[in-house]
Amino acid sequence: ARHAARCCAVCTGAFVLARAGLLDGRRAVTHWLDAAALQAQYPAVAVQDDAIYLRDGRYYTSAGIAAGMDLALALVEEDQGRAAALAAAKRLVVFYKRPGGQRQFSSELLAQADPQGVHGRLAGWLRPRLQQQLDVEQMAAALAISVRTLHRRLQQEAGVSPAQLLLRLRMEAACALLERPGMSVKRAAHQAGFASEYNLRRAFAAQLGVAPSAYQARFGGWDADAGI
Repeated sequence: ARHAARCCAVCTGAFVLARAGLLDGRRAVTHWLDAAALQAQYPAVAVQDDAIYLRDGRYYTSAGIAAGMDLALALVEEDQGRAAALAAAKRLVVFYKRPGGQRQFSSELLAQADPQGVHGRLAGWLRPRLQQQLDVEQMAAALAISVRTLHRRLQQEAGVSPAQLLLRLRMEAACALLERPGMSVKRAAHQAGFASEYNLRRAFAAQLGVAPSAYQARFGGWDADAGI
């Protein structure tokens, strides 16, 4: 690494760079599911949990395996310019630069991590009730456990609070709705439980770093009538 112009890691390859001491005092990213472990094992590393890829000096790290493609395109752009990177992205049929961070790809996978645990059972109970006004007491009662136990188990299993899980599930639902042809942002907001388009825009800005309309433009379904 000392003799290389750049040193890069993809996904959990960040653990290798961290073990070698190359990331001490630097920002780095790894797969969202392993970010907490990277931070715990290497406290000298400033682990970011939502970036697709990061550069800190000569060292580059990226999120999941597919994020390695985003990183590779960034390296092409550094060496050959934007036109070459854009041409490569078109050839590969991938985004030149993906909007938002890796949170937009993680919510459903997290919800499926342990369907028999408190997290999975609560997620299953919440999904058909996303449009309702729900509080933590109702959630705990649905699982026949105390509020305190609900908080503790959710933190242990998924690192979230009941309110955070509800928000993630509503975001998951909103994303799925926005991917449907002909779906409006307003309808998606109400059907996902956000009550208003304003609330959905705020949630998207905070959770994904993009507007609902931008997400819809990039991930929305094929519209045969519009020809897009």
